[in-house]
Amino acid sequence: MGDNVDTFLDAWPRIWEGILTTLYLTIGGAVLAFVLALVLGVMAGSKPLLVRGTARVIIEFFRGTSLLVQLFWLFYVLPLMGYQLDPMFCGILALGLNYGAYGAEVVRGSLNAVAPAQREAAVALNFSWWQRLHRIVFPQAWAQMIPPLNNLLIQLLKGSALASFIQLHDLTYQLGQLRQSTETAFAYGMGLIIYFVIAYLLTLVMNVLEVRAKSRLGVGPTLREVLSLRPERVDETVGVSR
Repeated sequence: MGDNVDTFLDAWPRIWEGILTTLYLTIGGAVLAFVLALVLGVMAGSKPLLVRGTARVIIEFFRGTSLLVQLFWLFYVLPLMGYQLDPMFCGILALGLNYGAYGAEVVRGSLNAVAPAQREAAVALNFSWWQRLHRIVFPQAWAQMIPPLNNLLIQLLKGSALASFIQLHDLTYQLGQLRQSTETAFAYGMGLIIYFVIAYLLTLVMNVLEVRAKSRLGVGPTLREVLSLRPERVDETVGVSR
């Protein structure tokens, strides 16, 4: 066990580089996926058939095909057509397109879940389409989007491991290198721990966003209240927290 730990510490600079590569892929892919999810989600819920149909075709194509095949197609097939992509850009693009399609359904469903009366009130106030979306509908839908988007973010993190197939030295690749000089159980056990820590940190960030989104709607505590170490004082006569 001691030899494994020493080997791990010696390999830590390379493993850290792999962690950074994984984070670049995850954050870059998440940003692209979120932008695509917003655009396609709004388009998929719109009334014009052409706009809605275009969004549905894009969403179903990228949801219905394998992420690994999409990755291989971008990295190995496009160069045959004269388009050579940087491996990092290729990985981010594949992750963004694939998970953006899944995220679009989350956006569409959350927007549709907002009570119709909210839209009707905005129309009565003579709000434009953009004002209704930006000021009324999206803030309420955003609080509902965060939990499923958090799930997709964790899936994207784990999906980034496929980047090792396109010559990127990410965390999974470095763990494979570590396995050659240590026990297999130790190498991949450390990998489980590292991936879990990254996923947990991302979840904490998303939880903070969820708390803020709900507090702005007045349906939950503020972030300061959540982080406060002081317990709520309860009025015993009326049972109201203060």
